[in-house]
Formats: sequence, structure tokens, C-alpha cells
Amino acid sequence: MTPEELALRVLYRDGLILIIDKPAGLPVHAGPKGGANLEALFAGLRFGLPRPPALAHRLDRDTSGCLVLGRHKKALARLGRLFAQGLVEKTYWAVVEGAPPAPAGRIALPLRKRTPERGWHMTVDEGGQPALTDYRVLGTAPGLAWLELKPRTGRTHQIRVHLAALGCPVLGDPTYGSAGGGKATTALPLHLHARALSIPLYPGKPPVAAVAPPPAHMLAALKSCGYREEEASRDTAEVPA
Repeated sequence: MTPEELALRVLYRDGLILIIDKPAGLPVHAGPKGGANLEALFAGLRFGLPRPPALAHRLDRDTSGCLVLGRHKKALARLGRLFAQGLVEKTYWAVVEGAPPAPAGRIALPLRKRTPERGWHMTVDEGGQPALTDYRVLGTAPGLAWLELKPRTGRTHQIRVHLAALGCPVLGDPTYGSAGGGKATTALPLHLHARALSIPLYPGKPPVAAVAPPPAHMLAALKSCGYREEEASRDTAEVPA
């Protein structure tokens, strides 16, 4: 991806922030070994400002969708407070193997790092940090379910670990597949997408909102579960018939 191609993925822009549609498969920043990453392209997102924007939060490498950037230090500080206070409404879509036990519910399972050697590999543990994820089923197909998810906390890999613990891992998850066993159940890419964001950025004004179209690699599974592009584009909260 080039900086020019990333600029075409801007979903929202004003003087404080950008919301971009992050592509799946590209980490947001360089790891210890370097390599291609999203931050390396931010110089193409200055849009007249002297410095490039910076990350206000993060998405996993293989997760696509809405990602917020602050355009300067004051913007980043404001966004940091909103995220820390849990005031940013985040909506994800996932296609999972199997289905949750109820059509809607809340997953309340604390999380911690499994071992320091495994890095960000997470596990459910009663002594871990509290983690809450609300979900509802938007559609189903044989062996699959399409879920809307709203994480109420921001733990690493929260949605992926919670769904694996519920017995319905995200399709294509190489780390938490097989209901948390750590073995991939499919060669497909990760079917997890940051569908929408709502940010109460300006007091007295409606929240800043953005919706990202699902990536191409998720469309076949979504459509098998009842997704219709023309219907889903009307409102991210609306369940297609």
C-alpha cells in the first residue's frame, strides 16, 4: 500500500482527527523486526498540517476497519481521555465458527497475558483484568454465525479470546481457534472487522461517527449468513431481513 492509497481510505476528516479504514494484514506499527506497517504511510495523511497524524488506539494486524488518528498533540490528548473513560462506542462485526448460546448477551471474563514469553497471547483468568463484551447475532448459516460486538473494555485480543471462550472462535483466528485451543481451524484470514465508531468529540454536538465497509475476504461468509450490502449500508445497528 502507498500513502496515496491509504489517503483514499479516509472515512472522516476534520481539524482534530482522521478515521481511516485500516486494511487487514498490515500492522499499525513496526514490530521488533521492522517490516511494512501503517504508521510508515502517515506522512501522506497530513492534509496541509506540518506533521503526520498519530495513532489514538490500535487494531490487531489482521483486523480491518475503523481506526482513529489524532492530527496533533492536543487532539491525541483529548482522544486519549475519551478512550480511557470508555466514551468511544466501538462496534465490530465477526463471523464465528458455531454460534453463541443465546441470540444476544454479555461476556464478562477477566483476561491476562498467558506467559511473558508468548507476548500478547491472552487467556481467561479470574485474577486478570476485568473485560466485558456485548454481542448479538445478526445472521446464521450452517456452522457459522455473524455477530455484532461492542467491547465495553479495551483489553488486548478481547473479542477474540471472549468468543473462543464462549465456544465460537472467530473464523480464521490462528491464535485462539478451536475454542481457545490455539490451533487454527481454517486457512481463511481473520474474520473480524471494526465496523463503526462513535466519538463524542465536541461538547454540545452530535458524536463524530464513521462506518467501514467489510473487507473483501469476509463477504462470502457474511452473505451466507444473510448480509446484504445495500441493506447494511443504511445503518450499522440495523439487522438485515
